[in-house]
Amino acid sequence: AIGGIKISFETISFEDVRNIPADAPLRCVDRDIEQVMVKCIDSARAAGDTVGGAFEVILRGLPIGLGNYAQWDRKLDGRLAQAVMSIPAIKAVGIGIGSAASGLPGSQVHDEIVLRPTRDETDDSPIPVARPTNNAGGLEGGITNGEDLRVSGYMKPISTLMKPLRSVDLQTMTEAPATVERSDVCAVPAAAVVAEAMVSLIVADAFLEKFGGDSVGEISRHVIASKELRQSRFPGTAKTEAT
Repeated sequence: AIGGIKISFETISFEDVRNIPADAPLRCVDRDIEQVMVKCIDSARAAGDTVGGAFEVILRGLPIGLGNYAQWDRKLDGRLAQAVMSIPAIKAVGIGIGSAASGLPGSQVHDEIVLRPTRDETDDSPIPVARPTNNAGGLEGGITNGEDLRVSGYMKPISTLMKPLRSVDLQTMTEAPATVERSDVCAVPAAAVVAEAMVSLIVADAFLEKFGGDSVGEISRHVIASKELRQSRFPGTAKTEAT
């Protein structure tokens, strides 16, 4: 979203993001809406104003169980929220469908658990169940559940305007316009890149907490052992080899 202009669909797939062209100016999955967003930014620039917006970071392929469900300060959703909120001008963070969950009945929010369809040699999941939806954004009870991790950030408009707002001169205690200086009109696409880095750092930290070791080889053995343990709990439902 940019300046109140949003894409027309609620859920963006990982493949949609992968397929965004390299020359997309705003990294938006909807090219038509993106052009409207560009015009919004241009209009704000002409008016000496600024605009904010929203972005989403998606991670695929995370192990189950990263984070902590018992200690409040180690829950992965809380750590991610703190990291993304630490980015300048970010005023809200969402996991999965985020704030939309507050206005829906439970039957439309909670992700059902179903048996996985017939498994083949390409299916290396260690568990025989799946979720047809991912409203939780890959996090339940403070830990990853194996679905795509989805984190959204909401950025306010940059406060430095080329057409300054009212302020006060503290030396004379009289009204005076705010200082005019260089100002980006919209920093949402740039903030999304920063958020991707912040999310990666937090997830890497949680990964090493669970699988840490003194070398890549040791970490890899821990990952393989964890996967084999899960597969052993569901005999006959998953491939026995660890990938």
